[in-house]
Amino acid sequence: MTALLSRQYTLRQSVIDPRATHPKLARALDRLRNADLAADCAAPPPEALRQAVEEFNAGQFFEQHETLELLWRATPGHIRHLYEGILQVGVGMHHLLANRNFHGAAVKLDHGIRLLEAFPDVCHGLDVARLRAAATAARAHLLALGPQRLGEFDPALIPRVHFRDDAS
Repeated sequence: MTALLSRQYTLRQSVIDPRATHPKLARALDRLRNADLAADCAAPPPEALRQAVEEFNAGQFFEQHETLELLWRATPGHIRHLYEGILQVGVGMHHLLANRNFHGAAVKLDHGIRLLEAFPDVCHGLDVARLRAAATAARAHLLALGPQRLGEFDPALIPRVHFRDDAS
């Protein structure tokens, strides 16, 4: 009986706060814990990243996914997980806004936030700290609404990606 109650609690908790549990995410986070990201983050952003940021900020989350996936897969080293983190936040918003998929949105936002937490506040000139905070706020609002009230998501909480020299 105790095992059944424990399983029911776990299932209920996963509906309330679904988390990313993919083994590849765990391995990436392990590698990033000991990574020296300073040199990679100091480099200027690749043009594909700038394009993906424009797509992301225009709400073209499917398109930003396509652009960042090409960059992410083609890039060696730890910096690729920055691109993956941004990509996952965008995919989470796509799940929320286009698919009305609570679970997918919550899990992908969690995945992206956790990757972005491994990076310095500024990387490639991107304000990673601001994106992390915005994605965290969006996810918290999503969880507060729950799967039944997705239509009430506040559009002001849709994250945007900013470069540090960007005034907006």
